Amino acid sequence: MQVPVSWLRDHVDLPDRLAAAELAARLTAVGLKLERLTAPGAEVAGPLVLGRVMSAELETHSNGKTTRWCQVDAGPEHGQHGIVCGAQNVDAGDLVVVALPGTTLPGGMPIAARKTYGHISDGMICSDRELGTGSDHQGILVLPPGSGEPGDDAAEVLQLRDDVIEFEINPDRAYALSVRGVARDAGLALGVAFRDPAEADAALTDAERADYPVEVEDSDACPVFVTRTVTGFDPTAPTPQWMARRIQLAGMRPIALAVDVTNYVMLELGQPIHGYDRGLLQGPIVVRRARPGERLRTLDNVERALDPEDLLITDDRGPIGLAGVMGGESTEIGADTTAIVIEAAHFAAVPVARCARRHRLGSEASRRFERGVDPRLPTVAAQRVADLLVRLGGGVVEPGVTVVGAPPPIPSIEVAADLPARVTGIDIDADTAVAALRAVGCEVSGSTPLTVVPPSWRPDITDPYDLVEEVARVVGYDRVPSVLPAAPAGRGHTRAQRLRRWVGQLLAGAGCTEVVALPFVGAADLDALGLDADDPLRRALRLENPLSSERPMLATTLAPALLEVAARNVGRGQSAWALSLLAPVFLPGTEPLPSAPVPPVDSRPTDDALKALDAALPAQPRHLAVLLAGDRHPPGWWGPASSSGWADAIAVVRTVANGLGVEVEPRSAARRPWHPGRCAELLVDGLAIGHAGELHPRVCAGFGVPARTSYAELDLDALLAAAPEVVGAPEFSTMPVAKEDVALVVDEGVAAADVAAALRSGARALLESLRLFDVYRGDQVPAGRKSLAFALRFRASDRTLTEDETAAARDAAVAEARARTGAEPRA
Repeated sequence: MQVPVSWLRDHVDLPDRLAAAELAARLTAVGLKLERLTAPGAEVAGPLVLGRVMSAELETHSNGKTTRWCQVDAGPEHGQHGIVCGAQNVDAGDLVVVALPGTTLPGGMPIAARKTYGHISDGMICSDRELGTGSDHQGILVLPPGSGEPGDDAAEVLQLRDDVIEFEINPDRAYALSVRGVARDAGLALGVAFRDPAEADAALTDAERADYPVEVEDSDACPVFVTRTVTGFDPTAPTPQWMARRIQLAGMRPIALAVDVTNYVMLELGQPIHGYDRGLLQGPIVVRRARPGERLRTLDNVERALDPEDLLITDDRGPIGLAGVMGGESTEIGADTTAIVIEAAHFAAVPVARCARRHRLGSEASRRFERGVDPRLPTVAAQRVADLLVRLGGGVVEPGVTVVGAPPPIPSIEVAADLPARVTGIDIDADTAVAALRAVGCEVSGSTPLTVVPPSWRPDITDPYDLVEEVARVVGYDRVPSVLPAAPAGRGHTRAQRLRRWVGQLLAGAGCTEVVALPFVGAADLDALGLDADDPLRRALRLENPLSSERPMLATTLAPALLEVAARNVGRGQSAWALSLLAPVFLPGTEPLPSAPVPPVDSRPTDDALKALDAALPAQPRHLAVLLAGDRHPPGWWGPASSSGWADAIAVVRTVANGLGVEVEPRSAARRPWHPGRCAELLVDGLAIGHAGELHPRVCAGFGVPARTSYAELDLDALLAAAPEVVGAPEFSTMPVAKEDVALVVDEGVAAADVAAALRSGARALLESLRLFDVYRGDQVPAGRKSLAFALRFRASDRTLTEDETAAARDAAVAEARARTGAEPRA
């Protein structure tokens, strides 16, 4: 909302020397959010005056251009000047704006005498664009009679110089979308008198008679509808310069007098107004919901298919406007309109907001209605518009006024007199609280507790704590004491928090960069993962009001978010990376979730209410995801590069698990989005907690990441639950190690992990480590079989092992592998 300071001064007694910056600071202190300060016309300097065109001789030049050589009377002080003007609308007798040599126009444009088209042009006759008062530059600005005399200061006449304060209006400050609302807060902030423009015109002279007939079928969506009619209006009457300039400074474009008056009153009072050409209306105005198949061409020249939820303004022909959003073309006020029906209605916020979003048609009207407009304004605003139309455009106000409905009653709120003091920590007695509430327009009665009726322009005040906020902003937020809460002794991070931080350090040590991503996915993301139609990961919760229509669901897997980050890095030239993400996923399960209760806001929810809230939430386990691609180790003098692969993804998971004191066992599996045959299921104590491996080529191509990208995702909560309370330090022995290698031939379908587990079981306590270092398939191994080579390391803590002890342990390990997996020593 852009508010000219000069307009504020009409309604509040601002100190003469109050700077705009100081006023903005005071308004910020009472809750209005400052966006920016501007000073239109501040750079205008020098002799910018009104002038009378004495003569305008038409001249045609060799290049085909026509100009006018004008003699302009600039008043007694500046005399007469010859000026070349290229505009075609200048004529003798016109009152114009003249920038004489030495003038600086808006934008820092200097004016000097110069030779052009055979004359010394001693200044410039200005257009709206050059003055910063409009966009028209094809013709000069011709002022209406009575605007002033030659030699008058044009900057004063046109109100070129002003200070404008722009606010970002929060949804709960809808009243500030008007000069009236900002002026009221200015009076509150400065302690000066405020004159309410709504009260000045509140009396309707002939309210007992009806005006244009109106029927309201949905009184909940439209509790008040008011009309007044003006006839004999002069459609050629110009908008006065003062009104056009104020509308422009407030961020809107002057159009024509009838439209400008409705916009002016909306900006002043905050009540949207609409005008109809009475000659184009057919039958009574009816407010109702849309019917199937109805269409409407709105004022922006777009034909719209209407939804049954749309609230409409109709006549006998059908829809003539979207209520509270935009009118229709069929009844638009035009250049020959002489009779105008003024509509001032109050529409409920929800239907207007949904209609505006449904049709993607935000307007100044819908912006106000969806935040909440004072329901007592329609009669005042209708009268104000009618009076201005008559005063500025001639005509008369027809007898009678139509008022359908009445403003809904405002419920009272009971609040303890000491609640503001208890909540804010400020020493606020009951008298101060009552005075503050009355200052913002509340009606207060009683003592213990106080009974408060909020003002009609504050629909956001609905509970005692809203009243506390009002008291606090009047008393001053700066008086709220800064008190640090006392930290309870003996508390710190929880076990889960400590372990999660440790996991982050382990990932960093493994070379991973942790990223942050939004927890949202779309159907296209799940399709790109190649998930089956019945995959549990497709059972995702859909948000009622998502940030993006492309990702309207809560994530059931971290893969899309991490792949999107990786693709962004690829687009920025990163060819190798190791990324990690720790975040919750949302798993609703197969049964419908129960409805969540709405807890009270004035007291702590009961334990049962908290349990019911928790029951309405989906399972939200925290997952760990790792994504690897490109060179794991770069090339150098030490040798060639080594590319990351599926084994590296498993290795990172094992690094994290070992740091937690947990043993992770990989087992061959098939799971999308991983490549068949290159996917491992990760087990902890026999329980599957995740998968790791190489992504399917189609998944890599779909997300725009390099081929053979590896990915791991596991349930971090399950991993942390398996971690022991204390991870013991590793034991070291000073005794020498005994090394043994074995090569075992097994069927192709036997997993290397199963063979390793059998070897470890058979070797028992003397085995210190076991590592698979080779897999062979070839001529020396029968078809359908493979050779697995393991390095076994034996060590005793108290002695040097003999050859017989080492051989016995090796043979026992091989025997166990033969018994479990059918492994045979390779010849």
